[in-house]
Amino acid sequence: MQQLKIFKGVENDLTTLEAEVNAWMRESGAAVVSITGNIAPQTVTPESKTTGAGRSYYPASDVILIVLYETAGA
Repeated sequence: MQQLKIFKGVENDLTTLEAEVNAWMRESGAAVVSITGNIAPQTVTPESKTTGAGRSYYPASDVILIVLYETAGA
C-alpha cells in the first residue's frame, strides 16, 4: 500500500532536514517510490531587513518534502 510522509524545514538548515529524512528512511525500512519538494520564499518584513550578526535581508524560506513510499500489507 502506498503512503505519504511529509517533512518540513527551512532552507538555511537543509543539513538537518536531510539527516531527518535519511534517518527516517533507514529506521522505517520504507521502500521509497518518489520524493517531491518545494521551497516557498517568505515575506520580507521590516525586521528581516535589519542588518547585523545573524541577520539576512531575506528570511529563510520554508522547504517541504513529500515522500511517497510502499508498505507491506493493506
